[in-house]
Amino acid sequence: MATTPHIALDEAGPSAADGRHIRAVTFQSVRLEYLRSVLPQAGVAAAGSRVLVVGSGRGVLARGLARLGCEVTAVDPSRAATALAREADHGLGITYVTAPAEELGLPGGSFDLLYCADTLEITERPDAVLAEAARVLRPGGVFAYDTVNRTPVSRLVYLGAFQTVPATRIMPRGRYAAHRLRRPAELAEALERVGLAPQDVTAFKPRDVRSLVRAARGRRRGTLTDEQLPELVEMVLEPGTAPLVTYLGHAIRQA
Repeated sequence: MATTPHIALDEAGPSAADGRHIRAVTFQSVRLEYLRSVLPQAGVAAAGSRVLVVGSGRGVLARGLARLGCEVTAVDPSRAATALAREADHGLGITYVTAPAEELGLPGGSFDLLYCADTLEITERPDAVLAEAARVLRPGGVFAYDTVNRTPVSRLVYLGAFQTVPATRIMPRGRYAAHRLRRPAELAEALERVGLAPQDVTAFKPRDVRSLVRAARGRRRGTLTDEQLPELVEMVLEPGTAPLVTYLGHAIRQA
């Protein structure tokens, strides 16, 4: 009989439900699909580019980018997550750093691409996060991100299903708050204030929302593993659609 996992961020193993890692594995396909689309338009080639992943968690996205030929640095505020990421590196040569997104401690103008994951929807200091991102990007570099919109539907999902409802809860209470969810227009204004020129916003969602519910319930009951979730949830991009819950976007670092 499956054992109900306890909620624990940055903890590996079937006995723990780590909502950060669950998001990382289910978002991986759309994150990489989006980057493969926008990077050529911005004149950034994946192979050989210097990439920084902020909010890298256990390193899922960092490893995906390293396999595309990028020279990757992965930063996360959690020492536990950094340790798990190092263990899973398998010789990819990623540089791992433990630091907050607001104070990266890395050289200025040193990256061609910065991907901000699992950060903008939880930080109380979004302007500091964006200013630090702009500082470490070279002029013409790409700031890419995904985050959570502030809508009635997103509140139902993130404040309700993911951190309150026992059957689908995968996050500790308080991880998300309504005031930390930001609309695309609000984020665009914040990007412009620090010299990052917004380019687009692309919605993404599960192909069938019922699959997301089944996945959350199965993971919460311990009948599904993290590895089974991406195929079950099947996230898809929805260009040109107003994001009800989650969205990706990118901006260009101005000179």
